Amino acid sequence: MTTTTPTRKIALITGGSRGLGRNAAVHLARRGIDSIVTYRSQQGEAQAVVDEIRALGGQAAALQLDVGDSGAFPAFAEALKQTLKQHWQRDRFDHLVNNAGMGVHTPVADTTEAQFDELMRVHLKGPFFLTQALLPLINDGGSVLNVSSGLARFTVPGYGAYATMKGGVEVMTRYMAKEFGARGIRVNTLAPGAIETDFGGGAVRDSKEVNSFIASVTTLGRAGLPDDIGPVVASLLSDDNRWITAQRVEASGGMFV
Repeated sequence: MTTTTPTRKIALITGGSRGLGRNAAVHLARRGIDSIVTYRSQQGEAQAVVDEIRALGGQAAALQLDVGDSGAFPAFAEALKQTLKQHWQRDRFDHLVNNAGMGVHTPVADTTEAQFDELMRVHLKGPFFLTQALLPLINDGGSVLNVSSGLARFTVPGYGAYATMKGGVEVMTRYMAKEFGARGIRVNTLAPGAIETDFGGGAVRDSKEVNSFIASVTTLGRAGLPDDIGPVVASLLSDDNRWITAQRVEASGGMFV
């Protein structure tokens, strides 16, 4: 009797060369899911993620992508097709994680139009049109996970423009879930709280004052760590959660409850 090895599923993680994206890719590898990670400029960091996944017995690749440049998405889709054929001998992937982003900490009264437009391109327009461009390459029964923020629920002065975009992401998720459901594609939102990464200049990780403040307003008594988020991503993409769609899952340790 001949047995066949199950085909490993593939996730595409934007901004997967660092921070939460990197952590998610590693945890997915531990669950037997391969990853294609994108990077904007840090190719070396992205390659380090690829090497780490391969050391865990998985397959991985890295592709350059600026999620704020929607005009480049058709060319990126073609590059993705070639990567899938080269490394996996396939023409589709299973999971899209819209994770890439950047932060601006500026009061509403001082936010410039240029800052607002950049946040819009990266956090809302980018995920919308990237998902549109890649939808033909996502397998039926796959999933899309859009990364939002706890700041779409609670307010911290200085993040008005950023949180506005994330609020849009959460509405976008529900519409995608409704429209993609006919293909069995689940679409959910993951909203992390404050996490110790280099995001926003690394203030949560590096500033004792900021870190202590976060701990004081978090039910579980500390700031979040990347390892608090990667397993959530892996879980939401897994078949264990095949009946969850159009939902917002906050992983914040109970921040501002």
